[in-house]
Amino acid sequence: MRSFLTMTLCLLLMACTATQKPNSTEEKPALTGVLWELSKIQSMDDSTYVPRAPGLYTLEFHEDGSVSVRADCNRGRGNWTSETASQLKITQLATTRAMCMPRSLHDRFISDLNYTRSFTLNEGKLYLATMADGAILEFLPGHSVPVE
Repeated sequence: MRSFLTMTLCLLLMACTATQKPNSTEEKPALTGVLWELSKIQSMDDSTYVPRAPGLYTLEFHEDGSVSVRADCNRGRGNWTSETASQLKITQLATTRAMCMPRSLHDRFISDLNYTRSFTLNEGKLYLATMADGAILEFLPGHSVPVE
């Protein structure tokens, strides 16, 4: 529990000290152009969930406000908005419904994405925070996505 509280406080401090200006309606934060790969989910109860293999859980934010998701054996699409420098909402997320292997993080990952409320970029990593401090999702940059 102590490590989760420490991580939460660090994220709050980073969000408060960010020097980014709020985005205009046409600007998007620096989330696009990268395929983000989930490295872990840190839960409020201090549980840590780690994917069984790299690249099974990914996010790809597009300039047009859409987001592509890989959740283990399933794929999905939705929309994303960011009205301020650290705010992030993922909405209208729809995925395929294939049955993944036992102990898949599919359900947890999709649920957490639906409850995402903020983000921070720190040392090349992306951190998504869910509503009510339920969890922190940590992503590493996979590879650059070609700009269309």
